[in-house]
Amino acid sequence: MSALFTRTQVGPIPLKHRVVMAPLTRARTAMPGGTPDDLVVEYYRQRASEGGLIISEAVAISASGCGWYGAPGLYNEAQSPGWQQVTNAVHAKGGRIFAQLWHAGRASHVDILGDQPVSASVDPGYWQNDKITIQTGEGWKRPSPHRSLKLNEIDDILQDYVSAAELAKRAGFDGVELHGANGYLPDQFLQDGSNRRTDVYGGSIENRTRFFIEATEALASVFGGDRVGARIAPASTRNRMSESDPRGLFDHLATKLNAFGLAYLHVIEPALADLRGGECHVTSRYLRSVFKGAIIAAGGFSPETALQIVQRHGADLVAFGRLFISNPDLPERMRDGHPLAPCDSETFFTPGPKGYTDYPNFVTPTNA
Repeated sequence: MSALFTRTQVGPIPLKHRVVMAPLTRARTAMPGGTPDDLVVEYYRQRASEGGLIISEAVAISASGCGWYGAPGLYNEAQSPGWQQVTNAVHAKGGRIFAQLWHAGRASHVDILGDQPVSASVDPGYWQNDKITIQTGEGWKRPSPHRSLKLNEIDDILQDYVSAAELAKRAGFDGVELHGANGYLPDQFLQDGSNRRTDVYGGSIENRTRFFIEATEALASVFGGDRVGARIAPASTRNRMSESDPRGLFDHLATKLNAFGLAYLHVIEPALADLRGGECHVTSRYLRSVFKGAIIAAGGFSPETALQIVQRHGADLVAFGRLFISNPDLPERMRDGHPLAPCDSETFFTPGPKGYTDYPNFVTPTNA
């Protein structure tokens, strides 16, 4: 594991190891309002480590951009103090934390928004798909029918990114990440399976990357490009995503993002069961030849496959999700070779501390 425990940096931020806590929606913020409370603060405090990086759960940039009941926001002054407590707790342990800024687009429900979800274009097949569900205050439901954004509304959303970044900066975050993956709004503009626009935001790859680039520019206007990250999922079909030329699209996007001098590019890999043979398709490997900054790889890695992707496949850091849920001291366990605890999927999105803040750190057994 030694390669995962060498110093690196994202933008100007020095890190003491390469084990990143991935963004994880846990639906524990106080509702209504989407404000972190003491339970959320404790959750992040437990998982902070000296010189380690945490990327927060998805944080809505507006009330109309939320896609999950119980998800937090950063779109009004009342939400900022709770996040200030989170960043203070992480910094007190020597950690760093980026806020993942999120607009769900069509991946939402009228019960959450009080209005119709929006997207790059209208796709009835999305809300008619019985395999896609949204967590509302009344349980899991299919997405509501969405509508296409008007040009002036796109401008308003870009301003929402600026405002959310300003609140994040005041709350003490070290940087922000644009959530451009998993079929959320920036991804809906990127991929031609969901973007059928005929204006400057649709058609060519250049046009379809426009919203993503403008959203990145909005965040960089507040933090500077070197404290902004971007998350993408070139191989994902989540939320009915599809693209006819993924290599061309994401190569073009990564090239355009180089102009910002980003802190990192956060790449969700396909599920990788085995990297030992070196024959798997690894997105980080081909993006490494295009993107000039740090690359964080995510995608259900074990400690062993994480080591392989850093040593042989182009990633600089590796983000872990589920392993951080049940192992709040994950970097230390990996470094010292201690066993990893399994997580309970039944408590991923349930209220309260069970399955959230009650997983213990590893304790070395004492001899009887």
